[in-house]
Amino acid sequence: MLQSHLFAKTLREAPKDDVSVNAELLIRGGFVDKLVAGVWTYLPLGWRVLENVNNIIREEMNAIGGVELHMPTLQPRDLWETTDRWKVEEAYKLQDRSKRDFCLGWTHEEAVTKIALSHISSYRDLPQYVYQIQTKFRDEPRAKSGVIRGREFLMKDLYSFNASREELDSFYEIAKSAYHKIFERVGLKAYCVEASGGAFTKEYSHEFQVVSEAGEDEIIYCKECAFARNKEIIGDVTQCPNCKKPLATSKSIEVGNIFKLGTKFSEAFGLSFTDEKGEKKPVVMGSYGIGPGRLVGTIVEVSHDDRGIIWPESVAPFRVHILALSASVQEEARKVMFDLEQKGVEVLFDDREGKTPGERFSDADLIGIPWRVVISDKTVKEGKIEVKKRTESDATLMDTASFIKLVC
Repeated sequence: MLQSHLFAKTLREAPKDDVSVNAELLIRGGFVDKLVAGVWTYLPLGWRVLENVNNIIREEMNAIGGVELHMPTLQPRDLWETTDRWKVEEAYKLQDRSKRDFCLGWTHEEAVTKIALSHISSYRDLPQYVYQIQTKFRDEPRAKSGVIRGREFLMKDLYSFNASREELDSFYEIAKSAYHKIFERVGLKAYCVEASGGAFTKEYSHEFQVVSEAGEDEIIYCKECAFARNKEIIGDVTQCPNCKKPLATSKSIEVGNIFKLGTKFSEAFGLSFTDEKGEKKPVVMGSYGIGPGRLVGTIVEVSHDDRGIIWPESVAPFRVHILALSASVQEEARKVMFDLEQKGVEVLFDDREGKTPGERFSDADLIGIPWRVVISDKTVKEGKIEVKKRTESDATLMDTASFIKLVC
């Protein structure tokens, strides 16, 4: 893609009202634009990152048997009164012209349970695992921290329907493992933390937390093993119960959560099945959420330096950023771009007019694409290109064929 065609421009400074690192760098890099607090536009660069995150999530959800669907955002009042959650303050509520009450979905347990009434009636219909990646709305009083906490945001929510608590427990562990794979693939180290079920269930749930000073939560965790707990739950403990090493305390960002809903929603809606003996039983449910936009913001918080973002290759908007330092090398730069794209490598070519080499270098570091290729009069004369990884300080001269072999 030609950088001159992007519907975005880099900025030297971010707006003064955005103090988080992810907001500053995503705005300055031309990834997002803020409409109002907690409501963001994902510009072409940001949308590519978000879609890369979504695709990783889809792959891992599909791998454990998830089937994707898309449920309505606009939901009638009676749906929420069935579970006594209409009164939840964070829901955006509205009326149509006939004065019928609706809300904008902030979660979809009610909707998916009602849908399941038409599809589950026998043990032969179970288990079922459905998910969506869809916009949620929450009247968030703390709409801050950039794209990490918003009023309008994407959520991947998976719902499981099982015949027994034992089946739910088994799938719950499978989903937990899938979550760890997702976070690892997007370049995050996430701790699985026992937490409160909140408005979803009276049981303990599990949150996935990434250690970061930008976080609003606080966890106690072990640097040697996987042990971690929310500080509110574990209390004043200093030694890991698993490996006996000292525990650390840190702020953290919640990037996902999973809940054992049990029969709370199925009983409220009368969702049941007939088992092999002909007995009627309530369906046992689970709920599993990840915020893709929250992942994007968290990646920026933990993967940046004083020059800009450092995207992991798995989610970067492009793999290679080509900089042509003079008009005389534009044709050679386009040839390199063509050769890379022919091999399936996604390339951003800085073809903008009127930019100095220093400005191009600065913008490339800010945008944070994993590989930078510089083409200048000097490199063309030598029949080489200058290659540098965003994570490294030194550049290397090599021929185009060698670079293609390196990145393919």
